Formats: sequence, structure tokens, C-alpha cells
Amino acid sequence: MKCLVVLSHPLKESLCSYLCQETIKHLESKGYDITLLDLYGANFDPVLSAEERQSYYAEDFDRSRLSKELEQLVEAESLVLVFPTWWFSFPAMLKGWIDRVWAPGYAYDHDAELGAIKPKLGNLKEVKVVTTLGSPWWVDNLVMHKPVKRVLKTAILGACAKECKVTFLSLYNAEKAGREQVDKFVQKINAKF
Repeated sequence: MKCLVVLSHPLKESLCSYLCQETIKHLESKGYDITLLDLYGANFDPVLSAEERQSYYAEDFDRSRLSKELEQLVEAESLVLVFPTWWFSFPAMLKGWIDRVWAPGYAYDHDAELGAIKPKLGNLKEVKVVTTLGSPWWVDNLVMHKPVKRVLKTAILGACAKECKVTFLSLYNAEKAGREQVDKFVQKINAKF
């Protein structure tokens, strides 16, 4: 299975980077064909350009600065997102990748009457998420009602890849996590992915 792994963390020695490498190791052992996109390492520009935005309703989306990233997304059968949840949201870099790469003509098509958009990522069979949070599970679940998971599953994938399966794993209290807690989380990744 062609798998695109997107890592969004500015620090090379971060917990997210470690979890990303462990996830890749596991998926490769299961036969996945991995492409890693380290957004910070690649110096990805998360800012949607005026030209890109103006081309949203044109005949062709302006892909001049995104050819490689668009191809990676369209070809992916499996997508793995690894990122920290900051302020109960996506990091700006990852949100920028979604804003720019999940584009019309690639991730979805506009309706002729400007009604609901039409999903176009039929090739995408599964999305796996590994995220870290500084907060405890009850704040994310009971107070905030899992905002990142809801936006990803309902708004983004619901609009662009309705049929894909989503597996969402969150490491809570990550800033205080010791070796044992991290090892248990890696075991959870191996069991669920």
C-alpha cells in the first residue's frame, strides 16, 4: 500500500519525530511503501498564495508550486499524520499543508451550482493519526469534545475521502511522559496500525 507520512514538528529531536520513526518502522515491517514528507525539513511554505486562491474556481488550480505534494496526496492509499496538538488544533504548518494541498481538482471538485463539494480522494483507504497533547485525556474528550479529530474526520475527510477508515491515537500529558509511557504508546501504535 502506498503510504504518505506527513510529519509536522519544528524540532528534529521531538517526541513527534521519534513517534514518526517508530510508526514508519512498524508500517514498513507490514509491507507499506512509505513516502515521508517532513514539512519543516522540506521547508514547506504553508501560506496559500493569492494565485492559488484565485485559481480555486478557475478551470485549473494553480499547481505551479505544489506539483510534488499534489501527486503525493493523490497517489496515497494510506495517509499518516504525525503532529502535536497545539491549542486544541493543528499546528499552523500542517493546517497550511491542508489548505494548500487539499485543493480543488485534486482532493475534491466543486459542485457546478456551488453546493456541497464532491470528494475526489477515492484512492485514500485509510488515515492514521499520531498526535501528542500536553493536556490530560479528559480535557480533550470531555471539555473540548476532540476538536482535531472532529475537524479531520467530519470536515476534511468527510468532504474529500468519505470512504476511508480513520484511526486516531493521542498521547496525553506528553510533556510529562516518561520512557515507560512512550513505550506503551508505541506498542499501541503497533497494535492499532
